[in-house]
Parts: sequence; structure tokens; C-alpha cells
Amino acid sequence: MNPINELSTIKSLLGEALAEKPGSYIVDELFDRFPTVQELMNVTEFELLSIKGVGRVRAKQVIATLQLARRLGRPADTIPQIIRRPQDAVDLLMSEMRYLQQEHFTTLFLNTKNHLIGRPETLSIGSLNAAIVTPHMVFRAAVKRSAASVICVHNHPSGDPTPSSEDIQLTKRLVESGTIVGVDVLDHLVLGDGTFKSLKEQGLM
Repeated sequence: MNPINELSTIKSLLGEALAEKPGSYIVDELFDRFPTVQELMNVTEFELLSIKGVGRVRAKQVIATLQLARRLGRPADTIPQIIRRPQDAVDLLMSEMRYLQQEHFTTLFLNTKNHLIGRPETLSIGSLNAAIVTPHMVFRAAVKRSAASVICVHNHPSGDPTPSSEDIQLTKRLVESGTIVGVDVLDHLVLGDGTFKSLKEQGLM
């Protein structure tokens, strides 16, 4: 979704949730203090309580509305979800991960026909520029689900999806470990703000 359209949608949802007109003080103050989608999506209850006229009930309404906006940006679930190409995985996760302010390492588990097994699982949440994950964490979860293959995904809060040297090294360790365990690593995707890089497509795995 275009960021401008997304902001407009969020403003409308907030106005309805708070029973306020789009030009009301509270809605306008929210957008003055948190002018980007990323800032809005990561606002805390503590930050909301500092706005005049926002108590705990309204703060919780705002948080719930932002969670709804995030879900509305997520593609409709289809069963079984089949991952045929990197873009399929990106479409599944981009709306949830593009505005995160910490690195999240998420794994998609697939069966022999590339059907998604359950929901993607976040295995690690790190700092602004690093999410600590080990091959053991990835393949323990994969074996638990009887997965035939996995696709690893993590975000760069900077918005730039260019793989780091650490990303490349981790991917090589994952591929090597997967060969030993018998679980294929199909790809490692790095998500930015509406963009992504596939390490497989770049020949880095």
C-alpha cells in the first residue's frame, strides 16, 4: 500500500475508533507527533498518555486500531498457502515487518510441495541492527514441524534491505546445517521498507 494512502486509512480508522472527526485535536496531535507510518505503528501506550485528552482507555483503543490497520495490510490467508517464489513470502510478511524498529528473524516452514506449515514463526528479536539466531534454533523448529524446507526472513529497520556480511555468513551456516539435518534452506530474504533482497537470487547462498 502506498504510504500516503496508508496514512489516510489509519487516520480514518482512528477517527472512527475514537469517535472523533478526522480534523479533531486528538487525531491531528497523533499525526503531528508521529508523522510517519513507522512511528505510528510503534507508538507505545506511555507515549499516547502524554497527549492531552488521551487516557488509558483511549490509548488502548489507539493501539488496537493500529493493530487492525496492520492486519488490513496483510494479504488474505489461503489454505494451503503455497510459496512458489520470493515475492510470495514477501507478500505474506511485508505488512507486519516493514515498520519494525528492531530486527526480527522469522522462518517459514514448508512441506515437500512448498505448502506453508502453520504460521511463520519469529525465532529472534534483536537490536536496531542485529537479531541473534543460530542454525540450532532454526532447525529445531523445522524438525518439530516435520518441515522439508525453510525460508528465512529478517528485516532491516533502516529500510535498506542490502544484505550485510553477517547476513551472508549466517546464510552459509544455515545452508550447511540444513544439508546435515536434511532440511533445505530455499532462500534468505532481507526486508526493507517496501523492498527486499533475496540472497538466493543474488547468488549469495
